[in-house]
Amino acid sequence: MKRLFFSVLSCLFVSTTALAGANDVRMENMTTQQLFGDLIKDLGAAMSYRAVTPAEPLGLLLGIDLGLEVTGSKMKNEMDGWKQATSDNGHNTIYNGKIHVHKGLPLGIDIGAYVGTVADSNIKSMGGEIKYAILKGSTVSPALAVRGSYTSMTGVDDLDLSTAGLELSISKGFLMLTPYAGLGAIRYEGEGVGINNTKFDSESDTLAKYFLGVNFNMGLVNFAAEADKTGENSSYSAKFGLRW
Repeated sequence: MKRLFFSVLSCLFVSTTALAGANDVRMENMTTQQLFGDLIKDLGAAMSYRAVTPAEPLGLLLGIDLGLEVTGSKMKNEMDGWKQATSDNGHNTIYNGKIHVHKGLPLGIDIGAYVGTVADSNIKSMGGEIKYAILKGSTVSPALAVRGSYTSMTGVDDLDLSTAGLELSISKGFLMLTPYAGLGAIRYEGEGVGINNTKFDSESDTLAKYFLGVNFNMGLVNFAAEADKTGENSSYSAKFGLRW
């Protein structure tokens, strides 16, 4: 947990734009379509949307969730595209620090957005979601919600990457604890230019996603933790903030 906390601080409050980082992605290092495809698959899974919230809606009265989050994502193809793009310096796990905001709307609808940056890297991202609670949940019944999401990665010259997601989640509160789980699909798409201005074919695929999490609310202060598997890539997220 200490490592996650300091990773958030380094991601969000230390500028790395002036100095090269170990996780900097340089497209001029990419030499083949296969390596490019490996890179896009890894980044697509790592940069896809993670709400780190239960299924139950926030509600119209106040209904705000503000959080500082970090997600650690394992780069599954670290010996292939990822290592090629980062000159063999890229860490096997990258930490993506984000600022999240969610707002409750009428009819069981929530909207959310984030901005983020990867530690020791030129990678930045932003994303948003809309969630609809099919079942709002109660003291005896669970909440059930469907979420649509979109993310866009920026900061890397000659590389465009975006993801779109659709997922179903369920949660049930017990006093201050709300465990939740879900499944869905992530669609990623990336285009890029590599060595000697070689334009690579667009790479895209749909990945299955499964996740488990727990939300711990102490009136105003909130903590949530989530583990997910997107394709072959595993990620772990922690979020600290305010929820009311």
